[in-house]
Amino acid sequence: MKYALVLAVIILAGILIWVAVIIRNATSPGFVFWHPAKGPALPGLSRRVLESGGMQRGYLLYVPSSYDPAWSMPLVISLHGFSSNPAGQKYLSRWEKLAEKENFIVVYPQGTSSPLRWNASGDVGTGQVDDAAFIRDLLANLRQLLNIDQSRIYVNGMSNGGAMTARLACEMANVFAAAGIVSGPPVNIPGGCHPTRPVPLIAFYGTADPLVKYNGGKADSSLITRLIRLPTHRAALPPVKPWIEAWAQRNGCHLTPQILPGRGDTSGVRYTGCQQEAEVVFYTIDGGGHTWPGGSPIFVGKTSHSIDATSEMWGFFKTHAMTGQ
Repeated sequence: MKYALVLAVIILAGILIWVAVIIRNATSPGFVFWHPAKGPALPGLSRRVLESGGMQRGYLLYVPSSYDPAWSMPLVISLHGFSSNPAGQKYLSRWEKLAEKENFIVVYPQGTSSPLRWNASGDVGTGQVDDAAFIRDLLANLRQLLNIDQSRIYVNGMSNGGAMTARLACEMANVFAAAGIVSGPPVNIPGGCHPTRPVPLIAFYGTADPLVKYNGGKADSSLITRLIRLPTHRAALPPVKPWIEAWAQRNGCHLTPQILPGRGDTSGVRYTGCQQEAEVVFYTIDGGGHTWPGGSPIFVGKTSHSIDATSEMWGFFKTHAMTGQ
């Protein structure tokens, strides 16, 4: 009996180590994507993988029940935050519920490394992973599976996924008709931001966010250590408002914005008169934390329910389509 117990413990330890290695291996999409779907994309939620940059990369795909391959549909890509994952971003944002109602396709891609992250800038330790190339490969993969409206492809993200959204808007402006950011660190894009066209942007930030400080500065290191294990050497970030203003200036907008009607703890401004009508909308949540407004309250600080970021983004996205596609 004693030896059987010891053997069982050894076997269990081996299994746990094996699982841990798979989860931590950046060249694997992880156990969440075991037994991925293959063949045609059917309505509903599916797990899928593709090859990109010598790695197996995973994503969750939601196709609404109204999908007809004879007709093209808009596509929304939603990127998870640092230490989150596609399932977490799905739970947080609930894009697929709106997709079923409004008839568009949703994709939740997965980052790499451990904890999972996106190579949005040099401060998150992703090495040589080219996540922009992954998104291009993902789009090529999706075009083989689905009839996508190439003029209506949108990207958004939370936190580190928001920073990656900014990078994609800068580097793939010829692909994304508009972008949305929630609590995305205003990091410097490697090589600078030089989009080939002005990209419409909608953004949401909380004034009490302890990780992405609204007025600039370093994130709370204790929260970093206990909650999402961000690198503790991370440099101070600039204030959010000037970063948004710089985006509006890059789009050629009037720099005196329109004041939007207030909603509870949420105020907003809209930059108009932009080149190619690439307006910028910026919402500030008074006392808001590192959270997705209107979403599931699983992050840090207060989640506002005066505004729903997912619905607001879609309302913004569907007024912007890529011309010439």
